[in-house]
Amino acid sequence: MSQDESTELHVTHGMAQLEPGLRLHYVTAGEGDRTVVLLHGFPQTWWEWRRVIPLLVQAGHRVVAPDYRGAGHSSRPAAGYDKRTMAGDIHRLLREHLQIQHPVAMVGHDIGLMVAYAYAEMFREEVSHLVVMDAPLPGTEVFDRLRVDPRVWHFAFHGTRDVPEMLVAGRERQYLQLFYNARIFDPSAINEEDLDIYASAYSAAGAMRAGFELYRAFDQDAQENRSALERNGKLKIPILAIFGAISNTGSGVVEMMHEVGEDVTGLEIPRAAHWIAEENPEKLGAALRQFLDR
Repeated sequence: MSQDESTELHVTHGMAQLEPGLRLHYVTAGEGDRTVVLLHGFPQTWWEWRRVIPLLVQAGHRVVAPDYRGAGHSSRPAAGYDKRTMAGDIHRLLREHLQIQHPVAMVGHDIGLMVAYAYAEMFREEVSHLVVMDAPLPGTEVFDRLRVDPRVWHFAFHGTRDVPEMLVAGRERQYLQLFYNARIFDPSAINEEDLDIYASAYSAAGAMRAGFELYRAFDQDAQENRSALERNGKLKIPILAIFGAISNTGSGVVEMMHEVGEDVTGLEIPRAAHWIAEENPEKLGAALRQFLDR
């Protein structure tokens, strides 16, 4: 990457053994007790945040960016892809493995949005800020409306048992490239090197199956989110709902978060579609730093 010295990416890799058969890979950067947790989407890994991490570190934050269950270098178990279980994974990574005891800011994009919300809902006293980026949340009216939109055809395709594995096997790079290009403003934001990194991750044994299981858990996620909202009420922490200027979700992400949160601010990122952290990292980084200073 051609970056000036102030935004050069310096991260430390680690592996957390959470239980037999479940390890989470993560990277950390920066120091201090202002911790930001970055949760990627599908079909990506922690690498999604490569251009945002230096901006947050420069602003004095400590960053933790995991590969969630099933992605990247983390384990790919057969089950556990409901978002509350995945949030529990992240909680154990932060509290037990990294020994972080202070409240953290959760930032989630796409599937990571769903995990970040589950984390904030389950561990309310342990989250200071929540940032959600460009995806619908199961259990909301916005999700029910968007899941039947032809532009999100992949929800049904990925949710079908066995068929997507059969059709994508051996064509992972081609499928990922199609997937990115269908939801992008700036095609250069995910270049050939980046595509190689993602394709290598999702060509690994079981990786695409694990990715599809994320979608197969949506009905369970919806039921659990509705029950939690009825039981515990809306979130009270500050929430920033971000969407790309030409994304499929659009301002629906703001409407969606008003369903589950009391203090919601919406933000449109220009020159971006769905892959905001890669298409316009400067605008995103500036927005995160301003919001996290609240």
